[in-house]
Amino acid sequence: MKWRLSVMMLFEFAIWGAWYVTVGTWLSKTLHFTGTEIGAVAGTTAIGAIISPLFVGLLADRLFDTRRVLTLLHLLGAVLLVVAAQQTSFALVYAALLAYSLCYMPTLALTASLAMRHIRNPQEEFGAIRVFGTIGWILVGLAVGAWGVEATASPLLLAAGLSVLMAGYCFTLPPTPPLARNTRFELRHALPLESLHLLRDRSMAVFALASFLICIPLQFYYAFTNLFLNEIGVVNAAGKMTGGQMSELFCMLLIPWFFRRLGVKYMLALGMLSWVVRYALFAFGDTGQMMWMLWVGIILHGICFDFFFVVGQIYIDREAPPALRAATQGLITFLTYGLGMFVGSWLSGMVVQSYTRADTTHDWHGIWIVAGAFAAAVFVLFVLMFKDRRATATAAVADAH
Repeated sequence: MKWRLSVMMLFEFAIWGAWYVTVGTWLSKTLHFTGTEIGAVAGTTAIGAIISPLFVGLLADRLFDTRRVLTLLHLLGAVLLVVAAQQTSFALVYAALLAYSLCYMPTLALTASLAMRHIRNPQEEFGAIRVFGTIGWILVGLAVGAWGVEATASPLLLAAGLSVLMAGYCFTLPPTPPLARNTRFELRHALPLESLHLLRDRSMAVFALASFLICIPLQFYYAFTNLFLNEIGVVNAAGKMTGGQMSELFCMLLIPWFFRRLGVKYMLALGMLSWVVRYALFAFGDTGQMMWMLWVGIILHGICFDFFFVVGQIYIDREAPPALRAATQGLITFLTYGLGMFVGSWLSGMVVQSYTRADTTHDWHGIWIVAGAFAAAVFVLFVLMFKDRRATATAAVADAH
């Protein structure tokens, strides 16, 4: 069962990784979209993340077997990706990829919930299954880079093919009928409104605000790094970018060690500071003697992602009451992958457009300085305002003795 679920995760994230990393390069170099238009397209997944809880709460929890929902969404997604690959205007590309994101983003939660339904101890076993999703992202990134099609629509067609394979594979998964078939659907089941009162606590409110704000400069990386690397002449940019996911796997193993030595606040702060360092490295790196800066900036992804998002999930699990843990995780996901990424996609697009030269190349030094400055402001805000109550209490007890 674990291997079957692991293959499911490999397909699930290979689909996303196949097109999302390089879509900005295709839109800029081949279709000549503006920076604002590229940012808007990148933000379609954020809209999908905002709306997807409604799909998950209604379809899979109350109406249909999760396998059937996954099969239908991935088949529809394959069709929409093929349609998107054939378009040349912003309006049609945006509409097709927005419709696709509304199909794909719910599958992230559905595959996770399906996996957890069919393992005995999700807390101990799910991590080893989920890691195959990262492996799938790495493998497809290496393939796209080696194929040399980053500036074409081929990655979308590859993702469409993988979606068809995923849809077929879903038929082999174990039956997963809805658990709340006979209960009435209410908005509170889809939106984590009941966890909002936890934001009355200053530390939780600061954490939630910082989580939202840090996702704004984060979208500069996701939407424009591949275009940046290709434009300055980096060979096999998509393949090199998988170094970020490789470092993510390694840093995941280091989290317990750092947790014991740094605690929640300084691990979260280190994650945010890494975004500042990354953008500084991108601003001053090049394909010559400073190529090492680009490599370090890519490899920092492990600390950037794991030390903020994964540690943040651990912090929520520790601080939220048991009955509200899932709802609070959902709230933070809404603020980050939904609202934060959406705002970040539009803002990053506007910044990139303002730094576009007459020959349609870009002033990447200025773009990364803006992103780094924003991340630095969030880092300072967090360090000054966030207090880890548990760490403070432990220090007080130590001083008393």
